Amino acid sequence: MTRRHGYALLAAIVALIVALSTALYVSVAAGTGTADRTSLSGSGPVRPSAAPASAGVWVGTWSASPVGAEPGTQAEGMTGRSVRNVVHTSVGGTSARITLSNLYGRTALTITHASLALAAGPGTPSAQAGTTRRLTFAGSTTVVVAAGGQVLSDAVALAVPAGADVLVTTYSPTLSGPVTYHPTARQTSYAGPGDLTEDETGTGYTEQVDHWRYLTALDVLSGEADGTVVAFGDSLTDGKNSTADANARWPDFLNRRLRTALATGRDLPRYSVVNEGIGGNRVLADARGRPLENQAGIRRFRRDVLDRPNVKIVVIDLGINDILRTPGTVDPQQLLTGLRDLVRQAHAHGIKVVGATLMPVGKRTTWTEAREGVRQTVNAEIRSGRVYDAVIDFDKALRDPYDPRQLRAMYDSGDRLHPNDRGYERMAASFDLEYLKGSAAARL
Repeated sequence: MTRRHGYALLAAIVALIVALSTALYVSVAAGTGTADRTSLSGSGPVRPSAAPASAGVWVGTWSASPVGAEPGTQAEGMTGRSVRNVVHTSVGGTSARITLSNLYGRTALTITHASLALAAGPGTPSAQAGTTRRLTFAGSTTVVVAAGGQVLSDAVALAVPAGADVLVTTYSPTLSGPVTYHPTARQTSYAGPGDLTEDETGTGYTEQVDHWRYLTALDVLSGEADGTVVAFGDSLTDGKNSTADANARWPDFLNRRLRTALATGRDLPRYSVVNEGIGGNRVLADARGRPLENQAGIRRFRRDVLDRPNVKIVVIDLGINDILRTPGTVDPQQLLTGLRDLVRQAHAHGIKVVGATLMPVGKRTTWTEAREGVRQTVNAEIRSGRVYDAVIDFDKALRDPYDPRQLRAMYDSGDRLHPNDRGYERMAASFDLEYLKGSAAARL
């Protein structure tokens, strides 16, 4: 071999080594992105997610909006106790991840241990044997959630069925201050002293509560859903006065309707349905508190709709509390402007908006002729098609045909405002599933 040929061979070898090194670097870099991180996580090495690569897309299977600070937790929070939230899935998946919120905390929340498991059955804190998975955050079992912040866990491999109860447990050994929670969950959850995060028996959970603490979302990597439907509203969406532990809110009924329709071969989009209702919520006004509790619809819309995974449709049923709780009465044009702002935000993200008419409130102590007039004005504009992409007429579906200013007795839970289970089922039945097809209108 001549010297010239030897140099050429050496150059070729060097070029091959450089090319292989570059390809390896690009491959590794592509697999370690952290685009899903939403808050400061705890110390510890960053390791790959426990979940293997799998077909499917990330969708919401359950959610609950953070509402405020739980009364009585201002000093110690849940220090030295385990919180076991019970949530019900709308669709299944092969992997799961959670979102924890410290929105209403005044100091950092330190979680040193968190887990996810399938419940052994309804109405129990015990887990199915062998389903408990330890959760990590950027590879660490400890996570620090800043006051006002939230954090997304790593994914864990677990076959999560549709229509299942899932146990999400957290443990904090340090003072955490006010607990961010969602009241009136209509679902029994649990708490107990000590670190019971991986306890499958559930015997240590001595406290039962009707609210969710810290947990605001459960997502799954799903092969049975291609997108998420978010129900965005007030207590009528939150399911107030529905039967506890029965999943009898109208979004629950809607999800079951869609699952049944898909199972029978109907040509419909494969979507999950999640609930972002807050009791007492208004379009335009926040409740009191620092930070402001029960944030107005126009302020929480990004957090609860736009930032959720693969949202395709948002169903808005909001506005009745603006009418009932505004001193005197709200200007109907201001209320409609607020609703149109929600639609504008959704359209900017390619999300279709289905909106509901405002249901009757009966002759409650806060009812006046002027307020009824506002409701009728808003409903007329909604029915005209000049507010939403599509309209569900909840008012027509549930009102008394002989006295349309009040709920029909068979649908009334007894307070003249909130439906019973039968009423919530009727709301879901009035939703035309064909509305799930198509995309957002370019312009209303």
